Amino acid sequence: MRILHVVTAFPRFPNDIIAPWLVELLKRFQAAGHEVEVFAPAYRGGGNREVHGLPLHRFRYFPARWEDLTHDQGTPDRVRRSLRYKIMPLFYALGGMLAIWRLCRRRSYDIVHVHWPVPHALFGWVARKACGAAMVTLWYGVELRWVKSRLPWLKAFLRWAVRTSDQVVAISSATAGEIAELVHRPVPVIPYAVGFATAPADIPPRPGRVADDPFVVLFVGNLIERKGVRYLVDAVHRLSPRIPMRLLILGKGEGAEGSRLREQVKSLGLEDRVEMPGRVPEPELHRAFARANVLVLPSIVDARGDTEGLGVVLLEAMSYHLPVIASNVGGITDIVADGETGLLVPPADPVALAAALERLATDAPLAERLADAGRRYVQEHFSWPAILEEWEACYAAALEAARRRRPVSSGADAAVSG
Repeated sequence: MRILHVVTAFPRFPNDIIAPWLVELLKRFQAAGHEVEVFAPAYRGGGNREVHGLPLHRFRYFPARWEDLTHDQGTPDRVRRSLRYKIMPLFYALGGMLAIWRLCRRRSYDIVHVHWPVPHALFGWVARKACGAAMVTLWYGVELRWVKSRLPWLKAFLRWAVRTSDQVVAISSATAGEIAELVHRPVPVIPYAVGFATAPADIPPRPGRVADDPFVVLFVGNLIERKGVRYLVDAVHRLSPRIPMRLLILGKGEGAEGSRLREQVKSLGLEDRVEMPGRVPEPELHRAFARANVLVLPSIVDARGDTEGLGVVLLEAMSYHLPVIASNVGGITDIVADGETGLLVPPADPVALAAALERLATDAPLAERLADAGRRYVQEHFSWPAILEEWEACYAAALEAARRRRPVSSGADAAVSG
């Protein structure tokens, strides 16, 4: 099977940390014998043409100096910044449609797998017209909430994208529910798989915690509003100094939210309890997962109405036998069952979050039980073999839908009649 993945951003160079779970998925499909290629925008006039042996087709859409709508920051955030970014999506859509038409006239694909269907469903539709491929759209949730909150006039486009797809897939049951509000059709849920299933061999096991050791709380992710990190900082402040605790915040945060968090840490006098080193190399990230006592994902619904599509960092933490605490929002509930695979708290509630932290810090048997159950759950439901099997079934269904959609030629009709 030849599969073309249409994406917003893809690694521009080795060690460019963009969608590592997707890169791993494509590599595994390639290892299974499929031909896998990627269609992605250029960045500032260029970009690589291969990543980890995956052929990459980049398209141009703007003068190189200003060709930065994607990759470094979420497109919705960029669009709000200036007039230039407001007009660039039109050129992006036109450039992508033209480029994918040319590509698919030269090369034929069985499946065109569209990530971020706003606006990439247009690219998938053009590709299908050009080479007859089956079209699969994968919905993350943020594009649905973006349209509902900021661009309601695009709801008709959402409905068209869902209806025109041969298969529609959501990464979480919450996202599937949002799609169902637009169009009534079956929507299978295929989540991310775990990026790294176990700690590397050179990472020592988590040491046993003694009474005077700080309880190490870990957050991993971009420092943006919907991650709700300010409520985690507030929760740690509420416990200080009753419980010795250290908060490690790993993630990109050069913008306004990162500055606000640093100011919050300073104003609360938590400089000796909170570390914010920013984004760290992968080996250091592995060590952080292996040595922490709990991972917290305190996500909220932000001002745009956006929230957590799934929470893949929870899967990574659970694969490390690390108990987790998370907010009861979005796709997180597909991963965390309260009191079973982790603890859930209401979003934007530092009091409840502090209580959950205290509960795990003072109840080692509970923390161990949640860690055991979480790792089992990840292995059973989010392993690579399970996810690959679900995608294989999805592609087969898409090919069958595309076959039924195609008109039967007159020659075929004559043959059948004869």
